[in-house]
Amino acid sequence: MYQLKLLFHQNSDTLRDYLESATGKTINLIITDNTMSMLTIRHKKRNTILVRLHWMFLHADHDVIREIAAFIKNNTVKTPSITKFIQENRKRIRIKSRKHQKINARGTCYNLNEIFDSLNKGYFDDRVKAVITWGKRLSRWYSGKRTLGSYDESNNIIRINPVLDKRSVPKYFVEFIVYHEMLHADMDSKKDKGRNIIHTKEFKRREQLFEKYKKVVLWEKKHIR
Repeated sequence: MYQLKLLFHQNSDTLRDYLESATGKTINLIITDNTMSMLTIRHKKRNTILVRLHWMFLHADHDVIREIAAFIKNNTVKTPSITKFIQENRKRIRIKSRKHQKINARGTCYNLNEIFDSLNKGYFDDRVKAVITWGKRLSRWYSGKRTLGSYDESNNIIRINPVLDKRSVPKYFVEFIVYHEMLHADMDSKKDKGRNIIHTKEFKRREQLFEKYKKVVLWEKKHIR
């Protein structure tokens, strides 16, 4: 991958100009220091779109920015570059004190503590000590539904997206998302040319040890965009 000729850095106006040119839309760009939502898009009047973007994206490369533009034009497209960029830049997300964070593991359909404890016993010999909680329930245009789970290493907290807390989502899929984040809590990331590599070959091997891994993959292909 290569860097855009336009180096955004702290220049949000340049980034907005690029997104407007790439999408053909009028972009109201707000750069945030949000701790939960890294990218949100809201359609306003006619051709105008409100984009709230975490400041980390001012340092993103061409592939990521191009994918953001594609997502603005069509919010059903897959966003692997955006997801990977967020995962690799977690340390840029401002740390909240845990005492100010609401922990709620009991959902409408699924109790995350029960799932966590079962997985911890079955796969990790009870060594994962992270706290688990459902994330915030946000408005319908929240694009974070693409991030189904996250692990905050600084506070040792696993958050699961509440869009999964419904009967139409099979329990084995929720279990796998929790298992995936528990792997992050259990494994160290690796360094490659100064970058943190969190989904190593060993990580991917252990992912596939999940009992219903093949069913998870099939369900995800059908239902998760």
